[in-house]
Amino acid sequence: MKFALSIFLLIMISSVLLPMQIKAQGNNTFAVQTKIKNGVIEGTYDTKTGIQTFLGIPFAKPPVGDLRWKAPQPAENWTGVKQTKKFGPRAMQAPIFGDMDFKSDGISEDCLYLNVWSPAKRGTKDLPVLVYFYGGGFSAGDGSEPRYNGEAMSKKGIVVVTVNYRLGLFGFLAHPDLTAETAYKGSGNYGLMDQAASLQWVKDNIASFGGDPSKVTIAGESAGSISVSYQMASPLSKNLIAGAIGESGAGINPTLAPSLLPEAEKIGVEFVTKAGYKSIKEMRALSSLELYEIFLESKRFGFPVTLDNHFLPKTLPEIFEAKEQAMVPLLAGWNSAESGGNGFMQGKGFTPEAFIARVKEVYPNDYEEVLKLHPHAEAKQVERAATDLASDRFISYSTWKWLDLHAKNSDQPVYRYLYSKLRPPLRDQNLTTGLAGGTMPATGPKAPEPIGAPHACEIEYAMGNLHLVNAFVWTSEDYKVSQTMMNYFANFIKTGDPNGDGLPAWKKVIGSEINPSLINIDIETKAETGNDARYIFHDKSFGNRK
Repeated sequence: MKFALSIFLLIMISSVLLPMQIKAQGNNTFAVQTKIKNGVIEGTYDTKTGIQTFLGIPFAKPPVGDLRWKAPQPAENWTGVKQTKKFGPRAMQAPIFGDMDFKSDGISEDCLYLNVWSPAKRGTKDLPVLVYFYGGGFSAGDGSEPRYNGEAMSKKGIVVVTVNYRLGLFGFLAHPDLTAETAYKGSGNYGLMDQAASLQWVKDNIASFGGDPSKVTIAGESAGSISVSYQMASPLSKNLIAGAIGESGAGINPTLAPSLLPEAEKIGVEFVTKAGYKSIKEMRALSSLELYEIFLESKRFGFPVTLDNHFLPKTLPEIFEAKEQAMVPLLAGWNSAESGGNGFMQGKGFTPEAFIARVKEVYPNDYEEVLKLHPHAEAKQVERAATDLASDRFISYSTWKWLDLHAKNSDQPVYRYLYSKLRPPLRDQNLTTGLAGGTMPATGPKAPEPIGAPHACEIEYAMGNLHLVNAFVWTSEDYKVSQTMMNYFANFIKTGDPNGDGLPAWKKVIGSEINPSLINIDIETKAETGNDARYIFHDKSFGNRK
């Protein structure tokens, strides 16, 4: 009887404890602490991955109240232990891109936080560092998206940092009142100065995570890539980096190039006046909600980067041609279909006749040269030609120009890629892909299938995060491409050279070559010779040729 009762009690206890044990085994982390310049922070250590994670670390004072529209200020010290186990709030922004997948703790002007993933063990030091800036046109985005997660890259022996920065109205407004407040007599670019402040924070603190402050590579996609180009050029940050990676974009006309200060101030004055206010003092007295509503009413997408006499004293071509940029290795490239051909054709169909008419409309003085550069004898050729023109006018040409400038005006290695891997199908056919590289509910007619790799689709491949983006039916080919791209990036972060690990050989860009070598990243990654005639044409067309 006693034996039967014991068995009964054991079964009952097991039925209660077993679910608890299973749940506990699913969480493989325990708390870890480290001391940084401002105080002690507590994150987590994962026993399965061996990665330490610290999320939502403040790197500057909250840019609120009197600090709204001012350069970031150093974070204040704290006592005790600050919990850094969840993402901080993302910057103030409207839901411009419905396909972004945020994991942040809401939205706030108090948004200057960064996240760190480190593989450091006891006694580890001098690990290479990657600092990644998100995209979103300087009007949207956040470092919490799963595609930016730093764990997979950290497993390669790299300390990874993602950074939040101010956006839109709060990050880029220029105005004469703001200019009058500064010693350098400029305004705007607060979001870019936030990025520079994060790089100073990395220099001051990354050793606490096992990182080497002299081995910091910055990277980003779209506006993040444009940010990298600006940080390379800025006197505030060019000495804080050891390498640069750009995925689709540079701050060169026509891609989010800077405006002259008077032009940017005029935009700011018009915005403030139309809102019914006379001064920045009055605007600073408004709540976040009031400013957000005013911004929505304006129907603006954002505000321009500014030649502010401080963060950015000259245009990128002027800085690079004067050899005043960061003299560091550069790896950059773009995707094979950054923008769909319909964007150029404006719905007129992929016929030779429609293409010729459209080219004559857009390039009335140069249409013969454009037609010669873009074969258009039948529909497939027209679609390819229209896609190339749309992509170049959007972001591909500016990236080419950045690479070309650095190759011609530095003694540093330059590596160029073309990303060509087509995406696999979506798991849910009720979804569609969006402009920012994610997915959202499908509405209206189905978009045409891309003929190449669209804008932003490479991020999760490059960062090794396919497993965190569940929207697509990934195959072994996708994971193969991801490993290739990730290994190229990891090698570059560690050594300034992407080659190694049995990867296809990637030659440097030689500035004197008309058609320099590139690597085409696809199911079968291979080296190719560039065909740069169309970029050389755009160089003249956009007025960037010296």
